Amino acid sequence: MTQAVDHVALLPGYLAAGTAVLVLLADLFVARRVVTLAVAAGGAVATAVAAIVVGAGSDRSTFCVGDACSYLANDRSALVAALFGFLTLGVLGLSAPLLRAGVAPAGEYCFLLACSMTGGVVLGAAGDVVTLIIALETLTLPLYVLVGMRRQTVESAAAAVTFFVVSVVATAVSLLGAALLYAVTGRLHLSTLGPALTGDVSLAGGAPVRALDLPLTSVGIALLVLGLAFKVAAVPFHAWAPPTYDGAPLPVAAYLSTASKLGGVVAILAVVTVALPPAVTGPILAALAVLTMTVGNLVALRQIRMTRLLAWSSVAQAGYILAPLGALALADGRTGDAFSTAVTAAVAYTVFFVVLELGAFAAVVALREPTADGGRIDSYRGAARRHRWIGAALALALIGLAGLPPGLAGLFAKVAVVRSLLTGSSGWLAVVVALNAVVGLAYYVRVAALLYAPDPLDRPARAVPWPVAGVLLLATAFALAIGFAPQLVLDWAAG
Repeated sequence: MTQAVDHVALLPGYLAAGTAVLVLLADLFVARRVVTLAVAAGGAVATAVAAIVVGAGSDRSTFCVGDACSYLANDRSALVAALFGFLTLGVLGLSAPLLRAGVAPAGEYCFLLACSMTGGVVLGAAGDVVTLIIALETLTLPLYVLVGMRRQTVESAAAAVTFFVVSVVATAVSLLGAALLYAVTGRLHLSTLGPALTGDVSLAGGAPVRALDLPLTSVGIALLVLGLAFKVAAVPFHAWAPPTYDGAPLPVAAYLSTASKLGGVVAILAVVTVALPPAVTGPILAALAVLTMTVGNLVALRQIRMTRLLAWSSVAQAGYILAPLGALALADGRTGDAFSTAVTAAVAYTVFFVVLELGAFAAVVALREPTADGGRIDSYRGAARRHRWIGAALALALIGLAGLPPGLAGLFAKVAVVRSLLTGSSGWLAVVVALNAVVGLAYYVRVAALLYAPDPLDRPARAVPWPVAGVLLLATAFALAIGFAPQLVLDWAAG
């Protein structure tokens, strides 16, 4: 039997993969760093634009068996692919000084970023568990190498090994969970897995029983969710994040904290909102959310290095993202108001977080030497006095992550989460979110105030490369824009 393939639906994936190939060819035949970067940047923009044109407002699909399809091009896939494309473009801009300094070869660096972007694009359109996990690994695998690209640095090598080992274990756990669910239901497509789990299955030599009543089903669901939780650095699968962020080149750390976390959220949303029963996943995600935001905020209070502070901050932010999904156990079905509000809040918070986190890392890159790491927090004392607009941008990002005005994007993100929890009758979880937000103020405001404190060393200002300045300016402008128009993000997330 032949199967028609919708190549238009696959166009964003083609462009992302083609970018990786073109980067290698440009590096081989032209061998100029500027050309290689330009090809990678052009491919990232083309991928994002194609995703919006193909997926926005449409409902295309391909690789279908009956009504179940493995690749879906719709509003959600367009949003995810566009975010990955623009994040890749931003990280390329932050990486320009690093590549100019010879810390990493431009061809291999841009190729790996394009490969990771390809995984992210396919991840947003994945319609079955196998495509989902393979896309997630395609997103993650190049990052093992990128993390270790700070030459002759023990910290970079240790970070890459830590990331690799923990990631392999998490992937094995996810695959085991998926295999157990397949053994119970015989289904892999997300749209058919959900009904199969809530229906009856026949056991050899026995009467049909409900799939959810089997211990194997609960174990499979738990393993799949917990394995995917690694990608968002949820507690207790968070230990890799601080050493990996701190040991990686700063632009790679920025990509890890934004694109990698975005991929994890997309994967969890795909299985929780379509396939897995909320009654089972809700308590798991609620527990993960409480642990993640609490541990992340408490440990962030003790940090003395900037990158580790941002790493623990991102762990806490993952807890806020998971919190609305933890309320799904009490949601009134997959089409009710509580369910749609929870999903919208999680997606919107992810978008707000990604923009603010990219702005924070862009400011750190602008304030540091190209070959340097994030450094100690006290080395940023008086940075806003030496670089007024960069310091202001970093302070805005930190205040936004804390959820305070004038960082309106972060404020509305937390309001959306709390509102979704109250709608889902999870008031206790809303209280936990509010208390953790108060704890987070301590370290966010402390660092923001340090930027404007007098510097006894009277360190001179340094020139900021224009690609880094451009990324910082765009990230800050976008953060301000969505802060003043949050409903646009909420409407897009709801789509």
